[in-house]
Formats: sequence, C-alpha cells, structure tokens
Amino acid sequence: MKKVLIFYASYGGGHLSAAKSIKKHIEENYPNIESEMIDCMKFISKPLEKITTGAYREMAKNAPKLWGKVYGGSEKGLLSHISKDSNKLMSKKLYKCIQSYEPDLIISTHPFSSQMVSYLKRKGLLTCQLATIMTDFAIHRQWLIGHEYTDYFFVSNEQMKQDMIDYGVDENKIHVTGIPMSSRFFEHFDKAKVYEMFDLNPTKKVILFFGGGEFGLGKEKTTEILKAFIEKLPDYQIVAAAGKNEKMKESFEELVSNCHAQDRVHVLGFTDKIPELMCICSLVVSKPGGLTTTETLASELPMIIINPIPGQEEENAEFLERKGAGVWIHSKDNPEEILVSLFQDTNKLEDMKKSAKLLAKKNSTKEICNILFKN
Repeated sequence: MKKVLIFYASYGGGHLSAAKSIKKHIEENYPNIESEMIDCMKFISKPLEKITTGAYREMAKNAPKLWGKVYGGSEKGLLSHISKDSNKLMSKKLYKCIQSYEPDLIISTHPFSSQMVSYLKRKGLLTCQLATIMTDFAIHRQWLIGHEYTDYFFVSNEQMKQDMIDYGVDENKIHVTGIPMSSRFFEHFDKAKVYEMFDLNPTKKVILFFGGGEFGLGKEKTTEILKAFIEKLPDYQIVAAAGKNEKMKESFEELVSNCHAQDRVHVLGFTDKIPELMCICSLVVSKPGGLTTTETLASELPMIIINPIPGQEEENAEFLERKGAGVWIHSKDNPEEILVSLFQDTNKLEDMKKSAKLLAKKNSTKEICNILFKN
C-alpha cells in the first residue's frame, strides 16, 4: 500500500483547506493509498507554533504594514536567511515524524514544510517524492527554496508557472491545476431552500459581503463600504457576514438599524454555509485571501476586494484586477464613486463574471491526485 504524508501549517486557512481537500479525495477514491495529515509546525513544537501563529495573527490584525514588510523581507535579505536557516534546524525534528511514517510521497501545502523536506532530500536522508501545492495567486520565493529537490509544483495560474520558470524551476515539474478546496462547492443546492434558509427574497439579487474574516481588518472602512452598498444599491439584498468578529457584527447591526435596511440586509456571525450562499449570490465583497478567492472564482462570481493584508493578499488583489475578475476598493478610494461607476456599466459585472469563469479551476483536487497517482 502506498503511503502519503500531507503537511500543512496554520498560518491562514488556505493551507489547511488544501490539505483537507487532498486527504478527503484520496480517502474517497484511492483505497490502496494510506494518507496522514500533520501540522508540521505543531509537530515540531506546540509552543513555537502557538507563538509564531499568534504573532502572524497579531501583525495581520494590528500592524498589517509591518506584516507586509516581514512578507517582503522574507523573500530576500536577512529575514530570508533567518527563515531558511530556521527551517533547516527544524527539519531535524520533522525527520523523526517522516521516519516513523515512511511515506512514498510527501504533499506540502506550506512553504516551511516544503523547505524542510527538500533540505532532508538534499542531505540524502529522504528518497520519497515531494509535491508542493502553492495556495496563493503569485509566487513567493520561500516556496521555491530547494526547488531542485521538489518533484511536483501545483500552482493556480499560468503567470505563476512562467514566473517560476524565469526563476529557474524546471517547467516539467510545474502544473497549473488551481488550488484545492472543499468539495461542498460542487454540490447542487436547491436555491429556493437557500433563500428560505436565510430569509431572503428570491426575486432580488444577492450580494455576499464578508466583513469579519479571521483578523477583522478595517472595521471603520468596512462599515463605510457596507453603507455605500446599502445606500447606492437599493435593488439588491445583502448578506453581511461578520464571521467570529463580534465587534464587526455589532457595527453592522447598528448601521443596518440606522439605515432602516433590515428588510434587505441580513447580518450573520459565523456560518459554514458559504457554498450555499455563493450559489445564490451575484457578487462577493471580501478581503482576497487565497481560500476565499479560490472559492469565489470556482463559483464563477465577480469580486469587490476590500482590506487586503499587505503581502500575499495584495498580490491576489492585483491578480484579480489584472485578469478582470475583481475591483479593488483601496483605503483612500471613495466607495460610493466606485459602486456608481461599476453598476452604471451594465456589461461590467457580466464581463467580470466571464473572467472569473475563465480563471476558475473547479477540478483542482482531482487533477492534482490524477497527476500524483497517474490515473
């Protein structure tokens, strides 16, 4: 029986989501393959994982510009060397895990585990294959350290492939498959029941507005943007999802009350019904995390981008704008002017929807497994 080890890390939700999607597909379609999913940082050191993920969340929430500098600095210079050397040291601990499992293939959805495994392969300690699944829409050099010892790279778009080739990665290793995501986005939902579930009017178009997110960025600006949607788009109904951010939820509820818009704006806290909501909505408003961006494109929806974290999310925003699938409302922009301009052009949203459809890679998980397991 072939054995597969799947490594991820808990810095944002996309790495875990990709790992879960791959594991689920293996379990459901490959009875002769045994798979195990492990948080590489948590395995190495739970205290270290807690500190580093906590630092990431705090910077993203309270000092996003600082996070942007850290993100940029980790591509080259001192921070890059520190990260690279740290991963070399940590790889010794990860090696014990790999030894005990004896995998034929390691799948990595985070650059740290990709670096550790490639280092162990360079040292001649491992002979198994390594597949790296990149979970954003632009490359970062941390993913490419030790690329000579990676057997497969799976990326979201053709530009990433070209950038990697220019960097020196063997093009035969690079596969443009898209980013794995939950299979629930491919389920067929009864739209009438979804409208009923959320107490929505089935005769009105729906906008899905993500205002919370893991870090709850930009509460004042986010509320200002939601107000612009309420005031400038009276023919739409809005589902405003605040996630686990209670302060954002309270701010949304106060705004809706002040605007007397309770009949067409529905405020939610955390919900696991995102696939259902996306199946009935016409537009998504969100910060462009890799996971949300992937799900929005797979749902063939245009995206209005708000509050991207400097670094990978700003790169995702630039990608969506460049490809015509998104419009980015910058912090200094007047959201009302952008909405008026966007919705005055009756063809603009339809063109964005077509662009999203062209970028969507719905069968990413299946295609990745087909390549890895030669089906």
